[in-house]
Amino acid sequence: MFEITVLGLICFCILSIVWFTLKTGISPMPSSAKMCRAMLEASEQAAEGCIIDLGSGWGTLLFSLARKYPERQIIGYEQSWLPWLYAQLYKSIFRLHHVKIYRANFLTADFPSYTLLVCYLYPQGMQLLQQKLLSDQYSKALLISNTFALPETKPIETIRLDDLYQTPIYLYQLK
Repeated sequence: MFEITVLGLICFCILSIVWFTLKTGISPMPSSAKMCRAMLEASEQAAEGCIIDLGSGWGTLLFSLARKYPERQIIGYEQSWLPWLYAQLYKSIFRLHHVKIYRANFLTADFPSYTLLVCYLYPQGMQLLQQKLLSDQYSKALLISNTFALPETKPIETIRLDDLYQTPIYLYQLK
């Protein structure tokens, strides 16, 4: 009976990940160590203030930012419940009180005042993010995007990782 329960729970978790992948257009992908290091280094260009991770997934980058900036508010948005739950547990275990993780679609959320946005989305997600950033009033902030660029905005800098794909990281200064 125990084995059937465990198997059922595993199947439920897998189906949940598949469902949210189909719903959002991207699976929750952990950030590589190289990518995290490059984005953390790039984050030093942002002014002091709140940091928001758009689609925080399992929290790899979110918690790296939290360790680097313990004095700043760090906010993550994640729709898929399993990565969100994992990140909530991690946050609680390591007592990261300056981190908030919302199980919500960042495209419909009202962001608090921020100085840095980070993301690892997908082409359509970047189009939707650009529309949100153009339609809302945001203060000057830095946007750091892993792999995918905003379709109609020129980055102020593009960093290429020393990996198999020469993965780009795009930096944008938001007006």
